[in-house]
Amino acid sequence: MNTRPALVRSIPFWALIVASLASLAYGVSLVTDKIAVMTVTLTEGTATGVEVYVGQSIALLGSILIGVGVLGLLIALAIAAASTLRAHPPVEVVEPIDWDNQDEVAVDAPAPAAYEPASVDEVVEPVTEAEPVVVAETADEVIVAEPAEPAAEQANGAESSKS
Repeated sequence: MNTRPALVRSIPFWALIVASLASLAYGVSLVTDKIAVMTVTLTEGTATGVEVYVGQSIALLGSILIGVGVLGLLIALAIAAASTLRAHPPVEVVEPIDWDNQDEVAVDAPAPAAYEPASVDEVVEPVTEAEPVVVAETADEVIVAEPAEPAAEQANGAESSKS
């Protein structure tokens, strides 16, 4: 029996963790890069509108990505914690093999019968004339199906009709 939990083999669970870590890492890189650029340009007095105002928007986007990454990791942690609460089926206990009594044969078991093939006379039944079969019986009438001709007679009849 497999004792590994299903969560370890779950592709969506691992995709959530990888996507959350990627979002967190990319958000951190955006925020640190734009804050560093804004700090340097503002302290030197060479800041332009693009560096200041667009940098703030990109830093905000990075912080949102950081929040999404952290939230995804928290959800993955909650899923992992909830999967431990799920009831698992009990493990079957099997009796150990008693190697000391390996040569003993069960007393109650019947001895195997020798194989004897049936004779040809017992297997083949003689072909008899087919009898009509009652197909349906109603209150007014009985429907009877006539037996079909044997295959050998049909083949002889088909050959004689061709010539």
